[in-house]
Amino acid sequence: MTDRTPLDGVDLLLADLDGVVYTGPDAIPYAVESLNRAAAGRRVGYLTNNASRTAASVADHLTSLGLSVRPEDVVTSPQAAVRLLAGLVPAGALVLVVGGDGLVSEVVKAGFRVTRSADDLPAAVIQGFAPEIGWTDLAEASFALHTGIPWVATNTDWTIPVARGIAPGNGTLVAAVHNAVGRLPVVAGKPEVALYEEAVSRFGGSTPLFIGDRLDTDILGANRAGIDSVLVLTGIDHAKQVLAAEPNSRPTYILEDLRGLDLPYPSTEEHAAGEARLFAVGGAVVRLEGNRVSIDATGDGGIDLLRAGAAAVWGAGVAIYGLEVAPELYVEG
Repeated sequence: MTDRTPLDGVDLLLADLDGVVYTGPDAIPYAVESLNRAAAGRRVGYLTNNASRTAASVADHLTSLGLSVRPEDVVTSPQAAVRLLAGLVPAGALVLVVGGDGLVSEVVKAGFRVTRSADDLPAAVIQGFAPEIGWTDLAEASFALHTGIPWVATNTDWTIPVARGIAPGNGTLVAAVHNAVGRLPVVAGKPEVALYEEAVSRFGGSTPLFIGDRLDTDILGANRAGIDSVLVLTGIDHAKQVLAAEPNSRPTYILEDLRGLDLPYPSTEEHAAGEARLFAVGGAVVRLEGNRVSIDATGDGGIDLLRAGAAAVWGAGVAIYGLEVAPELYVEG
């Protein structure tokens, strides 16, 4: 039987942005052409936890890279956060905003008034990422939150990939405020399900597939929402994180880059070999014997070896720190 591609039967493709489509201003190799091919047979939508830009500016960026994207094709964490906010404070309330234009735009669009100062006695604080956020902004949030008002965060991603590398994300900034006030916010973005549910509701589709680059947000959120997922190794998480993934953060598919959306995805075959279990993907074979995970055959030494290694580690039924894993599996193909 011919192996199916990840896109077979999919009528709605949802893609994360940072680390999947682009890094900083630049497109990730093969992402644009792969997504354009995918769009020929299904609806494509874009989801982002990044709260620093408006949906319109994100759409413009994607279009400049060679995709055909309208603002309504982009679902942002500020949009989900404002919906949460509306359930916590009265319409038209004054809200202290810690964030950029993308967050301010959604707060104003929802009919709330914006302040940047705790001295104005806001009814709530809403916090999202923007590269210009500094100590003063976080301090204003802390001053306001000591009164016990609601606190909504767009997302809690610890890091964000940018052109120069990996930088602190909104989760790091939220943690700074948390340390000052001793409580946690209500969170709108991935891995919470609100963003996924909004996307499926907005775009329709009965068999969605989500693409992300982070296990702890993208893939965890998709699993919570009951959506099949692709982890693409062009952003934050790579071989080491894949092997160590908790059960609720494991993707349906693992791809080196988005070209793999169109390629047959090899099935994993498991065989007994005495007291050992063999996991074969393509030409790669990984052995699980007791608590030891070793390589019997590397195949082409690429992504199939990681897939087989993940199947063996995940199939062991214990956390990875209880296993002796061949170091070659941690190396990207």
